[in-house]
Amino acid sequence: MNEIIQKFLKTLLFTILPLVVGGMVAVSCSEESGSEDEYANWQERNEVFFASLADSLSKDPVAWRRIKNFTLDPQTEDSSTDYIYVKVINSSEETERPTYTDSVRCGYQGRIIPTTSFPKGYVFDGTVYGTYSIQTNATSRMKLSNLILGMQTALQHMHRGDYWRVYIPSTLGYGSQDMTSSGIPPYSTLIFDLTLVDFSHPGAAMPAWRSREAHMQD
Repeated sequence: MNEIIQKFLKTLLFTILPLVVGGMVAVSCSEESGSEDEYANWQERNEVFFASLADSLSKDPVAWRRIKNFTLDPQTEDSSTDYIYVKVINSSEETERPTYTDSVRCGYQGRIIPTTSFPKGYVFDGTVYGTYSIQTNATSRMKLSNLILGMQTALQHMHRGDYWRVYIPSTLGYGSQDMTSSGIPPYSTLIFDLTLVDFSHPGAAMPAWRSREAHMQD
């Protein structure tokens, strides 16, 4: 009987122990890498971050703007997440703006709010990586109607040569969609450095890309 019990205990030991140790190692590695904490309370953190932008607007109403989702009635006050916040970094002297059906040519860089690994915010897309520069950016041509609501709203208020930093709540971005594979967790506030280089109306050809300076000198 003792031999049977000893064999049973040995089997149990060699079956269970590796699983326990393996689990402990996995947890330890996760804790060391910080991967579990990188996006902890992500929705709440993004809501707090976006709400804090109201302070910037009140402190510097010249540089900062709050613009309502263009699909809603501009005369009514709606939820705070029906608006984008914009910091105007460069403003051109042009007066014409693109409309929903136009094509636009932009230089841009998109990132999420700061995290432990990316204190300036992870850059998930753009025509430039590294330091954003309106002098050296590449550009991308896009149909305005194909963009997320926050970008559609911003661009319809911009003029050629304008450079804005645009803050978009998740409700006007990708919402609850899990786009972690692209670097965008659900409920992410999106931050874009955005330059409107040019735009064209339906059926009209857009001029070939040139630097912003050359375009503005014409």
